[in-house]
Amino acid sequence: MSSFQVPVGISNRHIHLSEEHIEALFGPGHQLTKTKDLSQPGQFACEETVTLIGPKGKMDGVRVLGPARKASQVELAATDTFKLGVKPPVKDSGDHEGTPGLEVVGPKGSVQMEAGVIIAARHIHIHPDDAQKYNLKDGDHVQVRVGGPRGGIFDRVLIRVSPNYDLDLHVDTDEGNAFSLKNGELLEVVLD
Repeated sequence: MSSFQVPVGISNRHIHLSEEHIEALFGPGHQLTKTKDLSQPGQFACEETVTLIGPKGKMDGVRVLGPARKASQVELAATDTFKLGVKPPVKDSGDHEGTPGLEVVGPKGSVQMEAGVIIAARHIHIHPDDAQKYNLKDGDHVQVRVGGPRGGIFDRVLIRVSPNYDLDLHVDTDEGNAFSLKNGELLEVVLD
């Protein structure tokens, strides 16, 4: 059995916005303000935050990530869903079929998302050169082994291949906390 190492990135709750929703929430012609680059090339955290309002409660200060996307998407950890009262499925990013919506409030307005709230499936971003080296293709699933006192196995980790990706495993805060992970920690991808 072979393996390779991947750095982990722990993803807190956040929102990706369409151009239309950026303007509705922050005003006509608004451009997102980058505060820091994220692990994937071209992706960045923004100064802008929004409030999410669900059937049971609200969540202030949810970070906007850029750049703008074709469709808005909210990514939550399972524990976030209880406070808001939404029941999103675990989904791959961009797959909004069968997902709930909620209200998003910004400083200049609000939008009612009809869908797009997900718990993101854990996944590995990988460049095609690395994918070829490890005999992986987009859509494959692998196991990732975590060592240490809270060690275990992440099963069914989705492989996402693109020339725009750097090698990185993305898990949410619930998963990171359950395994006592730290951003950048190296984990072992187990290949059959």
